[in-house]
Amino acid sequence: WEERQKTRQLEMEAVSKALEVLSGDDAHDLFTRTFNPALLQVSSGSDDKRVAASKVLFAVASKFHNPRLSALAYQVKLDAFTRVKKAIDDMIEQLLKEKDDEIKHKDFCNDEFNTNQLQTEKKDRQKRDLTAMMEDLEMTIKSLTEAIDTLKAEISEMQVQLKRAGEDRELQNKEFQTTVADQRETQKLLKAALSFLKDFYAKKEALLQQKQEPVGPPPPSGFETYKNNAASGGVMQLIEQIVADAKSMEAEAIKAEEDSQKAYEDFVKDTNASIEAKSKDIVEKSEVKARAEGELVETKEAKEAVILELEQLSNYNAQLHQSCDFVLKNFDLRQTARDEEIEALRQAKAILSGAKFDNFLQRS
Repeated sequence: WEERQKTRQLEMEAVSKALEVLSGDDAHDLFTRTFNPALLQVSSGSDDKRVAASKVLFAVASKFHNPRLSALAYQVKLDAFTRVKKAIDDMIEQLLKEKDDEIKHKDFCNDEFNTNQLQTEKKDRQKRDLTAMMEDLEMTIKSLTEAIDTLKAEISEMQVQLKRAGEDRELQNKEFQTTVADQRETQKLLKAALSFLKDFYAKKEALLQQKQEPVGPPPPSGFETYKNNAASGGVMQLIEQIVADAKSMEAEAIKAEEDSQKAYEDFVKDTNASIEAKSKDIVEKSEVKARAEGELVETKEAKEAVILELEQLSNYNAQLHQSCDFVLKNFDLRQTARDEEIEALRQAKAILSGAKFDNFLQRS
């Protein structure tokens, strides 16, 4: 379209210059000497028709600054009617084609502008949606990354606690072994001592119960008969109590060791189960994160493609404005001008065919 407009402008300039040359006084005298009136056989009636038709064409040519009509108006004065009518028909046909082409071009421009606007709005929506999707995915990835890091830290802490619990359990067991060994050794010693005492006092008791006369001279005055030490029973009871306490302490130590071992085993079991659950959660979250990262890459690529399409739509819109703005802005004026040009051509042809010029003046 731009090329046509440029060519049309150059054509108008060339024709205008040609008309200036052909309309001069020297050219008129030369044509008068060159073309023999007798040979051309131009009657005075034909001259009147030529002048009338030429006036119609010149009037419209001047109104719309159309060099082609100006050239044709001048041609009416010189060429034979047949050639002039043919030229008029050709110009009418050309103007009708230009009018039709311009209507098609206008429709094309309107359709393309509407399509471009709809596509641009659609791509803008897609861009906004993709931007929002990217923000959601980035937030999801950030949240998953933080959650995975937290889970890893918790697993690491639980592993440390397991190690410390194992070390503490080992120390507790050593203390238990020492305590039980000490209590058992204590019981053994006390039982041995108690056994000696029981044997001693049992033998003495047996001797005292024997009814025998004392051997030898009678005991001196003030000498009492031998009896078991009254405190011996309390000592043995104390030893027996200590042995019982030792047994009780041993039993308590064993019970405490069993409880501690069970608590340790439960702690290990629960901690390992928690580590396993958290490790599984890490795997699942890592898979979700990987999918989100893949979707983020695809979304970024899709957004870049949409941005490129928007740039292309913007460039095409600029091209449409260059091609269409003049046509759309001046469409009605240009269509009216062409209609009047076509009507003038038809009037000129009618005049050349015998119609009266006065009728056209009255109609105008």
